[in-house]
Amino acid sequence: MAQRSLVVYPTKDAVAQAGAQRLLLAIADLLGERLVGGKTRTRVDVALTGGSDTIKALEYMASNPLTDTIDWTRVHLWWADERFVAADNDDRNALQARRMLLDRLVAEGRLPESNIHEMAADTRDAADIAAADDTTTDALLDEAARVYEHELVRELGAVPVMDIAVMGMGPDGHYASLFPGHAEVSVTDRLVVGVNHSPKMPPLRLSMTAPLLAQTRRMWFLTAGAGKADALAHVFATRNDPAWPSSFADATGDLGWFSTPDAAAQL
Repeated sequence: MAQRSLVVYPTKDAVAQAGAQRLLLAIADLLGERLVGGKTRTRVDVALTGGSDTIKALEYMASNPLTDTIDWTRVHLWWADERFVAADNDDRNALQARRMLLDRLVAEGRLPESNIHEMAADTRDAADIAAADDTTTDALLDEAARVYEHELVRELGAVPVMDIAVMGMGPDGHYASLFPGHAEVSVTDRLVVGVNHSPKMPPLRLSMTAPLLAQTRRMWFLTAGAGKADALAHVFATRNDPAWPSSFADATGDLGWFSTPDAAAQL
């Protein structure tokens, strides 16, 4: 169980800038790391998510000179969670990340498309979505979750490990798409789960599970704004409380929150 750390920056923009800089430096450090026998690491696996703070960090990465120094052919991007909507829906985390940074790297020939591991999109039309009952929807989400599980295992082995995960935390304490009052945060026998009736729109989602995320070597939360203060206080006060899902967050190495004074006011 990793020890939690908290770094408080003066503004929301500073949190995003710090997150961008730390992520780029960590990727560069890992790619330059010398392993046993003098070999270099063949790949770095990074889990991303959505949310205003993490998307803003990607925007800062796009203009950061460090971005141009990284060998993106050895970087693989995954999603800790995704909104189960159409591939061209603005709500998709992957689409937002592509617009901010990834599509440019692909167009420049620096990031192979095969290194972007997106979760499934909803391919149904509006009529089919409206007509589907919970049983049908749950089965569809479960199949999409299993497909992503298979991709994780195929690429990374039976116990997939992310080198870095950049997360957000909601005012209700959720992380990825693990929400309070939903059973998914307590699932221990899956790598990825479907989420129906999310309390935050859109209602259908896919999410890595808490045990999978806990295998991450470095997990950083970008958590800015007064609206996160109550959640941050509860998360730092306890562990593994389903009422505050981010309290399940863990890592095998660095586990940190980057925050603002108003978000940390209750600590």
